[in-house]
Amino acid sequence: MRLLIALIFPWLTFFTIGRPLSGILCLVLQITIIGWLPATIWAVYALSQYKTDQKIANAMRQRG
Repeated sequence: MRLLIALIFPWLTFFTIGRPLSGILCLVLQITIIGWLPATIWAVYALSQYKTDQKIANAMRQRG
């Protein structure tokens, strides 16, 4: 679901993963038509990093 949000509303993705300042910056970038593609790529990349960080945190919790 977040991936779909990242493609349509890249700025909203940052708010869902707890990075509001990046979300505001992404919104400013997305307002320009030229900035839409970089904003989308940035949101998808940030989402993948967020998921990786969650997996690492879960593995560390299970370990001890």
